[in-house]
Amino acid sequence: MEDVEITDVDDVDSEYHVEKGPLRNQDLTVLSLTVGELLSQYGWYMLLGTVLLYLVIQQLSKRRSSQRESHNSSAPQTPQDAALVARRQEAMEAARIKMQQELDAKADLFREKQRQQEEEKRRQKIEIWESMQQGKSYKGGSKPSQNTEEASSSTTVLKPKSDKKPLRSTDYNPLTGQGGGTCAWRPGRRGPSSGG
Repeated sequence: MEDVEITDVDDVDSEYHVEKGPLRNQDLTVLSLTVGELLSQYGWYMLLGTVLLYLVIQQLSKRRSSQRESHNSSAPQTPQDAALVARRQEAMEAARIKMQQELDAKADLFREKQRQQEEEKRRQKIEIWESMQQGKSYKGGSKPSQNTEEASSSTTVLKPKSDKKPLRSTDYNPLTGQGGGTCAWRPGRRGPSSGG
């Protein structure tokens, strides 16, 4: 009996060791594993396909509704609808004609004003040229209807009163710096500044 060997439970290989856990329904476990595996592997593709399918369905429903509307609009109109459409078109045409006439009238007024302005400019140029031919200077601010004789008779020369002293002497010229003026350029002082 020496051929018998005794081994501990810990030394037994794990192949032969069976653990028993809680009992489960094998059919549901297999189903949940397959759905989970499918979602984990192909989830994004499934989501993208669903969105594309939704968009295609929306597009097709829009086309069908537009085709239905076009078939309904091509149906023969009643005489009342035709008369209503004709009256609307006539009213729109009358409004267009009225607006065009108003626009034409405004354009005519604008052209007339432009022509009058050009005529006035031409007349002023002629007056300037004639006054220069006579040796006179033309003043743009004066009224063109006023004659030169009237202008000379209406102007009066103001003379200073003799009892007051004039402000400056008659030989004063501010451009030359002479004539009794006190303002003249002087060079600056040289030397240290008198700081305190």
